[in-house]
Amino acid sequence: MTSSPNLTPNHIAHTLLTQAHSPATASAIFTTKVLHKPLHLRPTSPDPTSQDARSHRRLLRLRKKEHIARRQKPKPLSAKEKRILGIYDIPPAAQKYEIFVPLHNLWVGYMWEILGLKDGNGEGKRGYVTAQGAGSKLASADFHGAEVEVVRSGCVGRVGTRGIVVKDTKFTFEVVTRANVLRTVPKKGTVFRFEIPQPEGDIDVTGDGQGDGETGESMGERRKAETLVFELYGSQFETRAPDRATKKFKQKNMTDL
Repeated sequence: MTSSPNLTPNHIAHTLLTQAHSPATASAIFTTKVLHKPLHLRPTSPDPTSQDARSHRRLLRLRKKEHIARRQKPKPLSAKEKRILGIYDIPPAAQKYEIFVPLHNLWVGYMWEILGLKDGNGEGKRGYVTAQGAGSKLASADFHGAEVEVVRSGCVGRVGTRGIVVKDTKFTFEVVTRANVLRTVPKKGTVFRFEIPQPEGDIDVTGDGQGDGETGESMGERRKAETLVFELYGSQFETRAPDRATKKFKQKNMTDL
């Protein structure tokens, strides 16, 4: 935008230029610098360039904040928060004995491998089970899926409780009974009994070396494997299942027997 002042020889700028320059030079300077000088008006709205730069900086800050939030690990829930949320609670619709029967069958196969009655391929192995050899293995085993029965307890009302273990905590066993009832049995002062059916085949249970049957009628007969019965003293079993897997057990006297 160019200015259009009154073209008179009495213009203040022309008068001052005439005093310093010749009339021709003064007229040329006046025409170039005054008459044809552009007048830049400052816009009233903000500069769009500055607005874009501000938005870009804000976007970078938000992206950096999101990146830091993704790298940070979430704070784990406390034990109190887990109890309030009921993360490990079994809903009433799932407290059915039939639901956990397949889990018990898996546990039986798991115990066969631990005791050496079967290998990982499901093939039978000849051997026998002794307290010295199986004691430490049973002490470090996982009992989720085991069917246990309370045979002795400080509370008479708990004696006879039988069901599949659905939760093996440090101080309790939570079992689902055949009546589809979830019961919590404390380990302290309680003796549990569980049975492990042996796989079919000739297995020397007693360790007397007579499982092959060399002479007589034993060569034509296959002795049916008996069920292994164990008793578990809960007062000596107050550990979590993950802790038992890495814990070394030593033989010691049990004063509470």
